[in-house]
This record gives sequence, structure tokens and C-alpha cells, in this order.
Amino acid sequence: MRVAIIGAGPAGLAAAIELSRLPFVDYTVYEKANQVKEIGAGISIQPSTWRLLEHLGAAQHLRNSDWFAPEDHHYVRHYNGRTGRLLSTHFQENIPENLLHARCQRAVLQKALLASNDRSRIRTSKKLVDILQLPSGRVQLRFEDGFLDEVDLVIGADGVRSMVRNHAFPEHKISYTGRTVYRTLLPTDLARRVSGLPVDAVIFWHAPKGQWVYTCNLGGGVYELTVMTNEPLTDTEQQCVSWGEDAEVGSMSSHFKNFHRPLQDLFAMTGSIQRYAAFAGPRLPTVISNGNVALIGDASHPLSGAFGAGAGFALEDAYTLARGLSWAHSISSSALLVDALKLFDRVRSPHYERLYGVLDAFKAVGETLADPNVTLNDDEEVAVLVATNWAKRHGWIYEYDITVEVERLGTNVGVSWEKIVEPARARL
Repeated sequence: MRVAIIGAGPAGLAAAIELSRLPFVDYTVYEKANQVKEIGAGISIQPSTWRLLEHLGAAQHLRNSDWFAPEDHHYVRHYNGRTGRLLSTHFQENIPENLLHARCQRAVLQKALLASNDRSRIRTSKKLVDILQLPSGRVQLRFEDGFLDEVDLVIGADGVRSMVRNHAFPEHKISYTGRTVYRTLLPTDLARRVSGLPVDAVIFWHAPKGQWVYTCNLGGGVYELTVMTNEPLTDTEQQCVSWGEDAEVGSMSSHFKNFHRPLQDLFAMTGSIQRYAAFAGPRLPTVISNGNVALIGDASHPLSGAFGAGAGFALEDAYTLARGLSWAHSISSSALLVDALKLFDRVRSPHYERLYGVLDAFKAVGETLADPNVTLNDDEEVAVLVATNWAKRHGWIYEYDITVEVERLGTNVGVSWEKIVEPARARL
């Protein structure tokens, strides 16, 4: 089976590792950039993500100094950004030490995944410009440099502005959410100079209208500052900043003029920052198309980082898709690829439907608070937001174990997933 993976971010690299273990698959990763790299600031490694990193062999490329995990095992604290008052702390319960929530730089995770890949399978400077469905059931890919490839399966791992998704679902559109993210990284030692700033903690500092400041140690001597604001942008600005653009620190800090003094001091020592217009789109009815296209990572769920677990979702997608391919091959299905994709969709689409349901609930809270008949001061509004949208009941998102879910589905269809790969190899 010939497979093309479009995109070499966490989703694409994880898919490549998974497919490298399937002897009946011949795959190539196509990346439009001239080198494999990750942009952005920090990234979360949840218990489910740790499990998959171990499974992929990427965890061995991460050193203890590469990430930060709070000593008291909390995974997040929520503060009123104006008063500095602690509103809630969420602790991890019954989680093995090696699976505790951690934060690291995006580049660190990307490097670990890349180290577990066969780099000869990755082709850079390959920007996909056209996808053609052939009468044979195969797919022809055309790249900007004129290169053509013909494959049995296209895996779209090309992010929120996915070219593959545009082909599979041309009616689906993403749009600016009205929210802009500012991100920067600082030396941890510099952050420690700020009096009263809890440096060794994972913190959201909340403001009204759903705005917040996020601070966190990332390990390796690096400290993260990420900010979510509500900003109207012109169409031109949206196009310019969606992938990151240098911005004035004052553009960010102006949203938080009444914030707690340690945050003001942290803003003052921030030398540079980038802004990203947050784009998102409605839930896709399915993450597969035409029996030969599968979407994974941000391409399959344009949530614009709503849950801070995009890397984990991407690894779950890759794991599930590979297991589906293995299962279909193991039973010698005449419609191997179609069956595999249906299984993949049966696991992932309901999961993303549930996630979008959480976002709908968040939106309902915001609409209620915006009702002119609701009279709350800023601190009361922040308390309501933290108690509802940031409640611990949403912890299932981060504790979800895809291996259990895939095993459950395998049992339902009469398959033991642990017996898949070896029989497939034996037939070759």
C-alpha cells in the first residue's frame, strides 16, 4: 500500500513512525517547509501523550531536563489575574510517576519524534498544490515544484489550514474566531526575578470575557508566556498573523492594565512577542473521505488549540489509524482500505464530537454572562468562568486513553488488537 503523509508536524511524524511498523505499507512524508521544525511556544504532555510517546519510541529521546512537571503534581492552577487570588488547583490523582502531566517546548517534542523517524522517508520543500482522484481509486498528488506522486491513501496532517481537508471537504471553511494569541519564551532565571511570581507552576491568570494569561516553566531553562485576547482584526491582518508575526508587547499588555503586579512586571521584561490570529471551523461530520483520504491532527479538528492538547490528539489519531490499517490487513479484507478508514472514523469522530460539545457549553456560558440582565462585577465573572469552563469535570479530555478505546472497539468487532501485526507480517 502506497501512502503519502502531508505535513511533518507531530501528527505527520507520529503517523510515519506508526506506518514504519506495518510491513505492507510504503510511505513518504511530504513537508512544504525546507526543514522539519516546530513553531510556537510550549506544549503539554498529558498521561495519554506519555503512553503514546513510549509506544512510538520517542520518549527515550526526552531527557528529564527537557520538560517541567510540578513537584506537588498539580496540572493547572487558576488565579484571578487582577487580584492574584488563587481560585482553584487541579491535582493529578492515581497517575503513575512516569505519566504525570508535563510541559516542554514544542521544538523539544518535535525533535524527539523526528529522532524516531526514518529521515530518508521525509521529503522537504514539497508544497502540495493539487489532489486528483483517479478512476483506479488511487490519488494523484501534484506539488509546487512539478513533482507527482500516485498513492492509495493520503493522510492529511497539514494543520488547521489543511490543503487535504480543503480537497476532501471543499464546503468546510475556517474563519477568524475574534481571538488572538500572543506567545513568547523567556529565560527562566529572568522570570525568577519577578517578585511574587510562582515560576514553578502551571498557571492561568484569568480576566473577564474569557481572556487570560498563561505562565509556565517549560524546563531546559525556558519559561513560557502565552496570552489570549479578544481582538477585532481586518481581513488583511488575519492573513498576516495567522502563522505568527512580530508584535509590540504593548499590544498584548494593554488588555491587562489592571492585572496583578507580578504579571505587569513580567510584561515589562518581555523583549519580543509574536501574535497569532486564532482560526477555527465547525466540526467535520467525518474524518475520512472517498475511501482514500484520512485527516489527523489539527486538519481533522480545527479547534484552534482550544484544549491545549493538540499534540496528544495528533498522536491518538496516528495510533488509531495505524491500528485500523493493521486490523483490516489481518483479516484479508477485499476492501482493506475502506474498512480500515471506517474503523478509524468510528473511534475518532465521536471523540471530536464530544470535544465540540464542550466548546458549545463554553460558548453558552459566555452568552449568559454577556446578557445585559446578568449583573456581575469583573471578579465575579472571572469566578464563574473558572468554576464552569475550567472545571475539573473536563479532566477526561486529558485522562482519555486511546489504547483502551481502540481495544474496546476491537473487542466489539471480534478482534484482539494485540494479535494484529504479527499475522500480517507472516503473510508477506
